Order: sequence, then C-alpha cells, then structure tokens
Amino acid sequence: MPRLLPILAVSLTLAFGAGATHALGFEASHADAAAPAKPGVRERYTKYEYRIPMRDGTRLFTVVYVPKDSSKPYPFLMSRTPYSAGVHAEGELRYGEDWYPPSLGPSKEFEDAGYIFVQQDVRGRYMSEGKWIEATPAVNANLQKGEGIESQDMYDTVEWLLKHVPNNNGKVGIYGISYPGFYTAASIIDSHPAIKAASPQAPVTDLFMGDDSYHGGAFMLAANFGFYASFTVAENPTPLPKTWSRFEYGTTDAYDFFLQKLTMQDILATMTDKQRTLLVPTIEHDTYDQFWQSRNVAAHMKNVKAAVLTVGGWFDAEDPQGPFGIYNAVKKNNPATFSGLVMGPWVHGGWARGDGKSLGYVNFDSATSQYFRTQLQFPFFEEHLKGVKPAKQIAEVNAFETGTNVWRQYSAWPPVQAKARTLYFGADGKLSWQQPAGGGAYDEYVSDPKHPVPYVGYPTTGVPQEFMVSDQRFAAKRPDVLVYQSDVLEEDVTVAGPVKPKLFVSTTGTDADWVVKLIDVYPQDYPGGEERTRGRDVPPPSLEMGGYQQLVRGNPLRGKFRHSFEKPEPFTPGKVEEIGYDIGNVNHTFRRGHRIMVQVQSSWFPLVDLNPQTFVSIPKAKAEDFRKATQRVYHAAQTPSGLEVLVMPQH
Repeated sequence: MPRLLPILAVSLTLAFGAGATHALGFEASHADAAAPAKPGVRERYTKYEYRIPMRDGTRLFTVVYVPKDSSKPYPFLMSRTPYSAGVHAEGELRYGEDWYPPSLGPSKEFEDAGYIFVQQDVRGRYMSEGKWIEATPAVNANLQKGEGIESQDMYDTVEWLLKHVPNNNGKVGIYGISYPGFYTAASIIDSHPAIKAASPQAPVTDLFMGDDSYHGGAFMLAANFGFYASFTVAENPTPLPKTWSRFEYGTTDAYDFFLQKLTMQDILATMTDKQRTLLVPTIEHDTYDQFWQSRNVAAHMKNVKAAVLTVGGWFDAEDPQGPFGIYNAVKKNNPATFSGLVMGPWVHGGWARGDGKSLGYVNFDSATSQYFRTQLQFPFFEEHLKGVKPAKQIAEVNAFETGTNVWRQYSAWPPVQAKARTLYFGADGKLSWQQPAGGGAYDEYVSDPKHPVPYVGYPTTGVPQEFMVSDQRFAAKRPDVLVYQSDVLEEDVTVAGPVKPKLFVSTTGTDADWVVKLIDVYPQDYPGGEERTRGRDVPPPSLEMGGYQQLVRGNPLRGKFRHSFEKPEPFTPGKVEEIGYDIGNVNHTFRRGHRIMVQVQSSWFPLVDLNPQTFVSIPKAKAEDFRKATQRVYHAAQTPSGLEVLVMPQH
C-alpha cells in the first residue's frame, strides 16, 4: 500500500530557480549582470503553527503560510496528510515556525500567484491528537474516544481558518496525492460551503477493489510489504526529529526473498511487531467484508459543493482505479457540481514532479506533467478560488492517448464514441476480432507456485515504477504463460475505456489466479536501441526497441472470487467455468505496423502474493498447501475466450 510516502518531501523540495551572484571583486556590465535572486518562501510568507480544536476537543496540528503582501485577500489552499506537515531539513523531519520549506503548493505557479497555504497532520498522525484509522470510514456510528470523521474535521478546520486567519477571501481549495488524495475526497463529503475547489489526485478510494491492497481479490504483496515497513503506528504528538526507516531485504531480489519464505506467516515473521501492526489487518481481511466496504469513500461522495478535478496516471501501479471511482461518484451523486477527470501517462504522483516526457524506454514526446501543472491544475484553482477565467475552458475529461501521444478532450469517460468489440483467442496463439468456430479447443500450462512467473525481467526489491510499461518478452518465453498475438495491424486501433477479460477456464486445483496482460508489440524495425536508452537508470542498461512488448495494462483475478468478492468458492477440478473481470482503463493506440498481444498466466510474483492453488485461507496457508496445477484456457465456439474492449473510430 505504497501511498506515496515521499510526496510531501518531494513537493517541499522542488526549488525554484535563482539568479547567479556577481563574482567577488569584479564590476559587471549591464550586458552580463546576473538577474537578482528571486525572493524565497521565508521572504514572501510568514509561517504560523496552530492546534485547531475539533468538535470533540481533539486538536489537529496545522501549519499556515500567509503572504506578507497584504494588499489583497487570498484564498486558502490546503493539504491534509498522514505523512507529516513538517519540513524535511538537514536529513530530518522538523516542526517549528523557524523552519521553512524551499517551495509551497502543488507547483511554483501557486506560490508566485499568492495563496494562503495550509498543511495539516490528520487525526492521530504526527503532531495531531486523536486516534488514526486506516482510510477513515465516512460513516461511523460507534466512534471511539479520539476517533473522527474526515469531513467533520475538515468542516471544523475551515470554520476556524476563516475566523482566525486574516486577509482571506472566504474561499478554500484542497488537494492531495495518494493518501492525501483520499483525505481530499473524504473532506468534501457534506462539504463546507466555503470549499470551492478540490483535486483528489491518485486518491486511495477502495482499497480492496483495485487500489493499493488488493487487485481482483489478490493481495499486492511487494508494495504493501515495503509500505508498512515504513508506515507504522505512531505515538502522537510524535517526538521529533523523525526519520524514515526502510526494510532491509538482505538481498537484491525480492523474488528470491519472498519465495524462500513462501507462506504469509513466514513472510510476516521477518518484520518487527511495530511493522506488522498495521499490515496484519490488511492481510487477514482477505475478502470484501465490512472492514473494506466501510472504507470505500466513493460510496459516500454526496453533498459535494466544490468543483472537483480528479487526477490519475495510466501507469500508476498503486491507485489506478481510485480516480475513476471518485470521478464517477461525484458526477453521479452531485449532478450540479463540476466533476472533471485528468488521466496522463504518469506513475503514482508523476504529474507533480519532472516533465513527464518518458517512462523507462517508452517516450511520450512532450512535457506532459508540465502541461498538466500549467494548463489544467493551476487554471482550475485560479478560476474557482479567485474568479480568474481560464484562457481555454477545462473539458470534463482530459485524457492523454498513449501510442499517438496526444491529449484528447471528452465530455465523459469512457468516451461516448467508443464501441464495444472483442478480441478473441484462437488456435496457434492467434488473436483476432473473429469469434472461433468448432469445439473442444484449448491451451494449457502447468502453474507451479514454487516457480512462479516474475512480474519484471530483472532483479529488484520494491516495485520499480517502470514495470507498468516494462518489456514482456521475458514472460512470453516461459512455458507457463500463454501468448495470443494479432497479425500486423493495417490501421491504428485505439482502445479507450475499461478492458475486460472474458475467459473459459478449468484447473486441476481448487483455486487459481488468472493474470491477463494487454501488450503493444513494436515492429522489428522500430527505431531506437542502445544509443536511445544509454544512461537510463532503468535496468537493463540497454536494449533494442524492435519487438519490444510494452505492457499496456495487466491485472489478476483470484479465481475463488469469480462469483463474489465477499463469498469465495472453490473450483471443481476439471470443470469448465466462465470468468470475467475488469483489469482497468486504458487510452492507448496500437499503431499501424504494431501487433496486439495478450498474455495469460497464473502468477505475477512478488507483485501479487502466491495462490497455493488449493482452496484455503491464504493468510493461514501452510507450505504443503502450495501445489502444482494444470490450467486450461478454452477458445472454441461454445467457449470463446477473449478480451472485451471499447474501440474508438479513427480520427
């Protein structure tokens, strides 16, 4: 559950440019005189720290940066975080009014334009009082002492700020990425009327149904293990200074580390009690029970009065579904409220830093992150908090189309122009739009949980961001991966919307994972190779791009959840069953001369935890429960396995 731990540190360390100083002892002419240094945060803002009382008496630690220029009123722009409102300085996390960050706000445009910036430690984290709850339920009739509701905490905070911080214009905006994105969404339920604009970005929305914790009912092992090694129970107010700790694997390859442990109990035994405290409930609640259902914030996005611009990344490995959940829920439940969506070619939080021109070996041909910050995010807040009309009205949906590498504007998502089609599996690994004829055809492989399919072709610990576009040729060569590939495309094919595998399968076990990956296969003569990739800090250090198999989207389904995520059911060995699920949204053009590929496998390790392939409670599984199984995927007239997609008409 790697909810962007470093994002606050990143946002606070994006320094703006400064003019060079004159060389000592020399006169400088007007022609070569350097520009004067730009005033820093300390010169332009005054910092205040408050403990704002909530309705139950709990005090939330809040940092406020007020412009020193008091010639005009300013709106509030707020971020609420479990990762600290302090300042990272001298290698440590520091609080105190003497410590200033090098920059403020989502990007330099905000700092230059002038806002009252507010950062708050949420209830029970760092310097705030109270009790912290994982993804705080929006409705809780049995609040314990110190617990709260995020929308109420935000309401009380806004009331206090409006009354106690002078020279404000009466308007409030809120934004945040990842977990702060969750707090942004949760804070605008039954929202205070002064909140005029909100931007939940990569928001943690429904932890079991496609965000950090589970995908298709399968536990996201590598990401959660690494996250909870650092994100632990904190006594609050937290003694300072504070530094982050990271888990030491003792190896360069998490694949070997986790495989040697095999069972979840043995994996957990490598962690300290403190590291396990927050992780264990996530593992033990391995069905979509009330624990998870109560934490689905999308189900409660009602009475939202602020304009909402939800942001996500096509290559976000952590919260890929959250943006769609919030966008759809706000739109459905609040028809009079603007609900916008921005999806770009970014990793988790990638729009907030860097230029967004590439990811790994895949290029996007423009500074996509910079475009978002200057042309979408900044105008959105300026319009709703200051009344500044944007040069170009922001469309409801701004979606970057990978492959062609262009921004598209739509009136809704999925685009109304997109039409449903199915890519069918066929004999000899063929993939086509034609439904198969005949009967009895199938492909099979042996899945061995003690020799699982890795999710990247190189050793790594953690989850490298480039894996979302990583070359899949290593997997295509394995005997336990089925490969279906189209002919060379004679025209572009643009897929825009959810991708839904519909498979007919059987297994000799009583449970099985089905991992489906949609892949763009580059032509053999695709330009670029060692010279293009030299110096990239992404393993391997160089490769030829001809034949590159770019992952476009992939996700698992834990087979026992094929009928219900609440009530798992075993497979009957050898029985053919239909399974269907959603592996996520894409906006990608497979270019003329490329091929479309689909890979099917039963493990994706250690991104996803191992399925023993026997019907057991996986958190309690023993080593002897992990067994080989033969998996079959059928592609006959009566059992036409394939991939349901939405295809756009060509421009």
